[in-house]
Amino acid sequence: MAMLEYSEIRTGKIIVYEDEPCVVLDNHVARTQQRKPQNQVKLKSLLSGRTWNTVFHASDKADEAEVNKKEVKFLYANKGEYWFADPENPKDRFQLDEKVLGDAVKFLKANENVSALVWGEDDEEKIISIKLPVKMEFTIKEAPPSIKGNTANGGGKVVVLENGVNINVPFFLNAGDKIRINTETGEYVERV
Repeated sequence: MAMLEYSEIRTGKIIVYEDEPCVVLDNHVARTQQRKPQNQVKLKSLLSGRTWNTVFHASDKADEAEVNKKEVKFLYANKGEYWFADPENPKDRFQLDEKVLGDAVKFLKANENVSALVWGEDDEEKIISIKLPVKMEFTIKEAPPSIKGNTANGGGKVVVLENGVNINVPFFLNAGDKIRINTETGEYVERV
């Protein structure tokens, strides 16, 4: 397990803090003349989802969490339950909590693979988060009609995707069109 010096605890790193894997949301190393340097860090627990601020001093170290990636296949959602399977072994099904999925919930597609971040040892593995492909394709299920002459002034209209998510798109798109979405920003990228 890698030990991180206080100044290496940077945004995007996953560390073990109070026995929980936490992602560093933000950090700032402050140096003042009177005091020793310190790293002000905003952490988010990947188990509970709670966020808090803490400070690491020059003498502090943190364990970098041992996190592995593996592919999992999303099967379906039912009454707030999200079911996945091992792509190689479809009978190996498991459920993930909405807290674990976070914003990824909006763009999950049945029978599509996503990357799961796995924390812990082999006997105690725990999926702590899901990473979607940055760009995914969806079909527009419902779209308000485009009003002639309305395309010149920019803007757009709200459509409903096949998975029930509302998204803002340019006026020229219609129901049945396939579009590409950036899952990190939740924004329309292009027509496919």
